[in-house]
Amino acid sequence: MSHHTSAMRADVVICGAGIAGIAVAHALSVSHAVRHVVLVDAQSPLSLTSDKSTEAYRNWWPGPDDAMVRLINRSIDLLEQWADATDNRMLLNRRGYLYTTTRAERAAQFVEDVALATAQGAGPVRTYRSRADAATYVPSAHSGWRDHPEGADLFLDREAIREHFPWLSPDICAVLHARRCGWFSGQQLGMMLLEEAKGAGTSFVSGHVRAVHHEGSRVQGVQVATADGRELRIDTPVFVNAAGPYAAEVGQMMGATLPLFSEAHYKIAIEDLRGAVHRDTGLVILDDAQSLAWSDDERHELAADADTRWLTEPLPAGIHLRPEGYGSAKTVLMLWDYHSAHRFDAPTFPLPEDPFYPEVVLRGMTRLVPGLATYLERLPHAYVDGGYYTKTEENRPLIGPAGVDGAYVCAAFSGFGLMAAPAAAELLAQQITGASRPTYESAFALSRYDDVSYRAKLAQWGSTGQL
Repeated sequence: MSHHTSAMRADVVICGAGIAGIAVAHALSVSHAVRHVVLVDAQSPLSLTSDKSTEAYRNWWPGPDDAMVRLINRSIDLLEQWADATDNRMLLNRRGYLYTTTRAERAAQFVEDVALATAQGAGPVRTYRSRADAATYVPSAHSGWRDHPEGADLFLDREAIREHFPWLSPDICAVLHARRCGWFSGQQLGMMLLEEAKGAGTSFVSGHVRAVHHEGSRVQGVQVATADGRELRIDTPVFVNAAGPYAAEVGQMMGATLPLFSEAHYKIAIEDLRGAVHRDTGLVILDDAQSLAWSDDERHELAADADTRWLTEPLPAGIHLRPEGYGSAKTVLMLWDYHSAHRFDAPTFPLPEDPFYPEVVLRGMTRLVPGLATYLERLPHAYVDGGYYTKTEENRPLIGPAGVDGAYVCAAFSGFGLMAAPAAAELLAQQITGASRPTYESAFALSRYDDVSYRAKLAQWGSTGQL
């Protein structure tokens, strides 16, 4: 294997060819006519965590301000424009997110949530307190997004819920159907953006970024160990860290300490051959913590072993599912983030295994969809995969300058990378090229952590919107 050194020049080098890096390359080369953009990744584009997504999007974001709602609304604007321009190549739908609860106090919180979300720009709310009220409700459409409702529909009546969602648990007393939400093919979106970026001059280098050169306090170039054994020096004034789970490590090369950690997140896919889940539903979330149902003997046995005792203890809210595929497809994706306490400073691949995950998720899901209980007698084959959520403490991304002059970060997209990447990339490209920028820029800057009042706000943050 040869180890000779070669050199090239670039206007911008981007480390990481996941959805964040590809979207930045597209925004720079297509929207801002930056001619020589180089994407560097040791793996194939979109293959590390971008292809592990549930591919969902939502403009429904809690927060002490409207920054996330505005960022994601802008992303959805772009997604809809691209879907329009490509005959919906990415299969964008607007099925919505359905937040559900069995608890009266959580239902009361939904009322407060919709008022805040509406005030922050998520759209109008329609509240149904009886079956008669709900007669005007427009159910999720199977596909497409045009002329579908915005805002949210809030059901606070059990009879109305049973009429419109008979497959949900009869214990559910409130359903909040957020409407400017749904899912799309992340792989199609990513490949479309990559094709257009390459057509506008972006090139891809298969290799590993080993160093960022910065003489004085300015980016001068990037050192890459290429897949074919060369040492490649790319002279460039601009370096973008879009390295996903490796963003903190790459940040050190730029003289930036990024406040990031990673969590392992898994999902399962099963074939719902008995039709327990309605095929036209949106993404459905049970917003209640719960304990799994076990027989007395099972509970005693599990509690007696330190390694399994956690299975008898309360598990967090947020278990969720969505149908996958169209036509005769029967697949259902299911997720439950009960691993949040397991933080990784240095992620490892493949992910650590959790042999309990399929059964725990299916058992928990019966609290949301009782019809799934028939699968517990003989567990169906479950395909398990997952990726890392790399995130900041308040679960907001880092978009902007980071480290020496000419160094930028576009990372910490946790579980919302596909939905946030279009607007995040647009913002970063505006920063790099000196174009005018939206006022939400400061909410995602690394410098926000230098602000004493912001650090005080962090201590009182409340919900981060993670699912």
